Amino acid sequence: MFKTLEKLLTWSTGLMAAMALFSIMWLTLVDVTGRKFFSNSVPGGLELTEILMVIVIFGALPLVSFRSEHVVFDSLDAFIPDWLKGLQARLVHLICAGVFGFLARLMVMRAERFAEYGDTTVHLQLAIAPVAWLMAGLLLLTAMVHLLFVFVPPTPVVHNGAQGSGAST
Repeated sequence: MFKTLEKLLTWSTGLMAAMALFSIMWLTLVDVTGRKFFSNSVPGGLELTEILMVIVIFGALPLVSFRSEHVVFDSLDAFIPDWLKGLQARLVHLICAGVFGFLARLMVMRAERFAEYGDTTVHLQLAIAPVAWLMAGLLLLTAMVHLLFVFVPPTPVVHNGAQGSGAST
């Protein structure tokens, strides 16, 4: 089950984040080249970069959470008994699910407001609501990943000699 879910997340959110990052790279190259050699930058380049950064960051969240590749504070792990570590991990995943779910709800409310007011970017006049809806959906997906780990804990995997709690096995 975990392999299929990881493959689905990789080919959806991971690919989306990678394509957005690749687009930022090319947009920056064209923008800087245009400014340097033609004294003209890409119209709306900053707005496009901001939207693409949202896709990179929020698109990577579900996959990073699924693979447990986020920053982990484990200085106290040596002092925590083994029987408590499983409970602690489930509690942390439950808290993360709640926080990401709450943030998704806040983003839904913001997206509704953007849509109601017809908010757009300044230069290109791109609608902001679809970007906020995308953020809300990706936050909700991240919450669901953490909620899954409350009930079905991931199996520990070893990456480069360090042990993590990823689900890629």
